[in-house]
Amino acid sequence: MIDQQAPLAFTPGDPAGVGPDLCVQLAQQERDYPLVAVCSAEMLYARAERLTLPLSINHFDPSAPVSRMAGSLTVFPMDLHAPAEPGRLNKSNAAYVLETLTQATQYCMDGQFSALVTGPIHKGIINDAGFSFSGHTEFLAELTTSYPVMMLTCPGLRVALATTHLPLKDVSAAITQTSLGQVINILHRDLVARFGIPNPHILVCGLNPHAGEGGHLGMEEIDTIIPTLNRLRDRGMQLVGPLPADTLFTPSHLEQADAVLAMYHDQGLPVLKHLGFGNAVNITLGLPIIRTSVDHGTALDLAGTGKANPGSLYTAIEAANQLVLATHRP
Repeated sequence: MIDQQAPLAFTPGDPAGVGPDLCVQLAQQERDYPLVAVCSAEMLYARAERLTLPLSINHFDPSAPVSRMAGSLTVFPMDLHAPAEPGRLNKSNAAYVLETLTQATQYCMDGQFSALVTGPIHKGIINDAGFSFSGHTEFLAELTTSYPVMMLTCPGLRVALATTHLPLKDVSAAITQTSLGQVINILHRDLVARFGIPNPHILVCGLNPHAGEGGHLGMEEIDTIIPTLNRLRDRGMQLVGPLPADTLFTPSHLEQADAVLAMYHDQGLPVLKHLGFGNAVNITLGLPIIRTSVDHGTALDLAGTGKANPGSLYTAIEAANQLVLATHRP
């Protein structure tokens, strides 16, 4: 019987990192969801042999069922551009990494995959290969012609970002009333539509220490953040802030919150990763497809050792599957 649900797609990321290990580990378990790995089959065989784990690979056929049996995996095969050695980055495979993402995204757009789960990539080696690349989020947004909002979640906390992968010196200029309003609208919309929260309660960080302290520590709150929040409150959104980030992440504030909006990457994510590392998941809002990702990097020192913790991958897959089910629920 052919699966009624289109399969989830998983791109293991850089072939030198732990992504292939996680893929082989995932294949060892029986799965209650259909999943297709978009990557090199030869790479997975080599990694399975190195890890001394059994692996049987079926090539993806849209008209056939996807294997869910322990020890087997369905793969949409993509060719490496150079041999892959665990722990050793090779810029010759940068194009391969981007090709797996492009193919998986296109199949999600076409409806042949129901969601995209991404493994860890190394941004530096992709840029060293001559590609302008700041991260999965921005790359997928360009492929889908959309405006992305990055949100990480773990049990008890959701943190979205007003800006993503920017140098700190560029953050202030990137936050405008227009961009901030767009981010909050997307965050609010997807909390309603994808997470089933009818009237989300969102806490908003200030940009500066003490949320600017009335303009004495910066004017971004007065000139940009407060006017934007007031305009959106007038439309019925529950927005609290701007609040100082050093006191926002405390139980008294968080207990009534559905999400926190941080102004930049390292303002909000260290708190979330401290709370839930290994069980956190990165969800890209604002895309026409469902995309989740692991909360860690390539971990080159663990690649090929069998010591990589697959917890974040399992969480990312479960989150993607739940979002698919929620999207198609009557």
